Amino acid sequence: MASRSASRRRQALEARGALHPHPQDVRDPLFRDSAFFDPHDVVQVKYEMLRRVRTGASPAIEAAAEFGLSRPAYYLAREAFTREGLPGLLPRKRGPKQPHKLTDAVMAALTAERTAEGDLPTPAALAVVLHERWGITAHPRSIARRLARYLEHQEKKRL
Repeated sequence: MASRSASRRRQALEARGALHPHPQDVRDPLFRDSAFFDPHDVVQVKYEMLRRVRTGASPAIEAAAEFGLSRPAYYLAREAFTREGLPGLLPRKRGPKQPHKLTDAVMAALTAERTAEGDLPTPAALAVVLHERWGITAHPRSIARRLARYLEHQEKKRL
């Protein structure tokens, strides 16, 4: 039964992006054979690492090694925890947080490219316009997805 709940917990951690990438590297005694401390839970591991340093029990470099993390990971976790508290220890989505090619200004210009019937050209045709006028290369599918979000946002603003 315990292995089934552990498996469910790991699945939940993975679904939320909070699975420790190297749980086998966590050497801290708290995480050995404990029903509470789970080396797979990166938020719990980071918190305990920060607590260990804060209480003076270990210097940062030793604590990071004991918890299977790097020294830079310790400092990033400390900064995030200081700024946001426990939610700061949750893993962040990597990559761009907002469109960098297909900005709102570009999407506004593209939506102005309506045909005589008032319809938008195909995403492939919009990709050509985008490249010819602004030198921006984007896949037609990316344009279609961004255009759908942009038009939905514009509709919500109108209501």
